[in-house]
Amino acid sequence: MCGITGFWTSSQKTEDKLLTRLRKATDVIEHRGPDDEGHWVDPRFGTALGFRRLSIQDLSEAGHQPMSSHSGRYTMTFNGEVYNAPALREKLPPLGYEFRGHSDTEIMLAAFENWGIEESLKQFIGMFAIALWDSHERVLTLTRDRVGIKPLHYGVVGDSLVWGSELKSIESLADHRLEPDPSAIDEFFQIRFITAPRSIYKGIHKLIPGQILQFKAPDQEPIVTTYWSVHDVVENGRLNPFKGTEQEAIDGLEAILKDSIDLRMLSDVPLGAFLSGGIDSSTVVALMQSISSQPVKTFTIGFTEQSYDESDPARAIAKHLRTDHHELRVTPREALEVIPLLPKMYDEPFADASQIPTYLVSKLARTKVTVSLSGDGGDEVFAGYNRYRLERELWSKISRVPRPIRTSVSSVILGIPPQFLNRAMAPLKPLASKYGRLGPIGPKMHRLARLLRTKDSRELSVLSEFAGSGRFMLANKGPHSIQPKCIPSWLTVVEAMQYDDMHRYLPDDILCKVDRASMAVSLEARVPILDHRVIEYAWALPESLKMPTLEGKWVLRQVLYKYVPKEMMDRPKTGFGIPVGPWLKTELRDWAEALLSKEAIAKVGILDHAAVRKAFDEHLAGTHNNEYKLWSALMLQGWGLR
Repeated sequence: MCGITGFWTSSQKTEDKLLTRLRKATDVIEHRGPDDEGHWVDPRFGTALGFRRLSIQDLSEAGHQPMSSHSGRYTMTFNGEVYNAPALREKLPPLGYEFRGHSDTEIMLAAFENWGIEESLKQFIGMFAIALWDSHERVLTLTRDRVGIKPLHYGVVGDSLVWGSELKSIESLADHRLEPDPSAIDEFFQIRFITAPRSIYKGIHKLIPGQILQFKAPDQEPIVTTYWSVHDVVENGRLNPFKGTEQEAIDGLEAILKDSIDLRMLSDVPLGAFLSGGIDSSTVVALMQSISSQPVKTFTIGFTEQSYDESDPARAIAKHLRTDHHELRVTPREALEVIPLLPKMYDEPFADASQIPTYLVSKLARTKVTVSLSGDGGDEVFAGYNRYRLERELWSKISRVPRPIRTSVSSVILGIPPQFLNRAMAPLKPLASKYGRLGPIGPKMHRLARLLRTKDSRELSVLSEFAGSGRFMLANKGPHSIQPKCIPSWLTVVEAMQYDDMHRYLPDDILCKVDRASMAVSLEARVPILDHRVIEYAWALPESLKMPTLEGKWVLRQVLYKYVPKEMMDRPKTGFGIPVGPWLKTELRDWAEALLSKEAIAKVGILDHAAVRKAFDEHLAGTHNNEYKLWSALMLQGWGLR
């Protein structure tokens, strides 16, 4: 787990000049790899590869990067882990390789030389972002793991092709201030994050997961190859569906998950796991503990606000599984101390407020371990989100009603202020408690009204994602439309939402959040549920084994119930968040007022102060719950003023 960066310039530069420029780019990502750094340049071609190392496996010099292959053809930096490297190594010695150490980097280079790049990537089980220079063919390859666990940005700045794990490296390589992309900002205000291939900057891109880019010159468009895609996995699952019994499905999933977790427990440094008390993290910890001969170190955080606190269930599960449990209770003051770090941590506007507890639990874990397993991905892979079943139930009803009638009803609902809907619908709120923490009903009724206008289930699945943060941008800065992913017409409502989440929400929100928060404290986070073999297995299962009725993740739950009693897990699903809305009226108000002042907004030059002020005043008065709008505005302002 590390950070990579580099560039390929078309201008002639000396070795000293190349190294000076490269060191600037590696210095700004020291947090991703505090244990070691490496620099490699070739003045003949203007190529430079930089590396920061967080030592996890093969702590010796034999694991140092950038690393060249035995023949000298390839030189590589890579961020991540290839967990099945020991098994791949067993296939290589008969071919004449003598390994210097046992790092996965050396094994990967040997694989590239023997099997080629694409075929090797298809054999790797892990998470990775790779920059590979081929000195024979003079080709630079950039590639990323299948689902986007590890980040990689790239683009052309001046006379150079540049890349990096984080945007801050690319900013350091630029000789001018990079220009924000208005379409990316508008997308951010609609869904609270920016999706690949966009970044916040014009001309700088996020590499799409599962892609290989090969550049033959720094100023030429790359050759693009896709070695793995969600679409292919979904299509293969449809053509080759699982045909066994329910029990066979449960046993098969348990076996794959156990192998995935066992591979991810390989480490030369202390290892533990996040434990929120939910289905996903509890399953990971339960299987870890079944494999480990020692108590697994587990970590959770709690809040003083009871509706956001899951520390009690997590503690009970830890006690049942006999883990070595560690807990931190978070106050608004501790959250406030994290907020100034967020713009530097994320490099671009990012407004998923669970970024704060994710950072805090990572910081807690780092006091005891260097590697922590996470349950992320379970909701997307096994259909666990509340909105999946809500949207399925909604579509089953509204699809029977002619669209003109639905549109008329939508107009009526949208014509009623949210505060009146809050009061009118309050008696029904207890009936909806089975869906977890709902918050104010008025904004959700307005969201429902917008969904009533959808023409088909695919459009419903995409629109259900949009946060509707509002258009705070100045008129000359937007707006721009979001282009939804092309969702296959034969998918069900739930499958369509999973498909869209796997393309957008999972890599660019969830995994981005986990990567930046964990790497900010030099912690490696591993996500066994997102092993590509688990994903492929899940997409071959029928929807009835994932969401048979109102209960999501059915098959995953059955695996968990082998280790944890069902009654311990029998509670509404809650998200991993913080009480942003109430805190903006109290402990966070002064900070918010400063960032949203007329002077601060004018300095950044993107937002309309009058629109932002109106939303803030409504929120303070309690007439509207504008926490999502305001948090997005605050994250943009924090980024702009950093």
